[in-house]
Amino acid sequence: MGLLSGLLGNASTMDKGEVTKEVGQFLANGEEVDVAFKLVRDLIVFTNKRLLLIDKQGITGKKVDFHSIPYKSISHFSVETAGHFDLDAELKIWISGAQLPAISKQFKKDKAIYDIQKLLVSVCS
Repeated sequence: MGLLSGLLGNASTMDKGEVTKEVGQFLANGEEVDVAFKLVRDLIVFTNKRLLLIDKQGITGKKVDFHSIPYKSISHFSVETAGHFDLDAELKIWISGAQLPAISKQFKKDKAIYDIQKLLVSVCS
């Protein structure tokens, strides 16, 4: 991912090996990274067991929030694509029993939102 693309908030696919090194201590036995996307400093990781959202906080990014969502807990999701004047695309994910979305991520105008939507359809079906 280029620096400019990262600063603009465009998501890009990451190497599975690189992501596994970064999040390996948070993976369960037998859990493997399937696909991962980088959004500025944050990661959206699809494993064979769950969705893992990694939010690097602060200036240094040393404080990290790991949000784990088992696929069976996702009740529904929405994708709002970017338009001509609204340049941001948005992903919202609802968890079973919640009225408001538990996760809301913004993407700049790029194709990654479609890839993420396809993955969510396949793992939540």
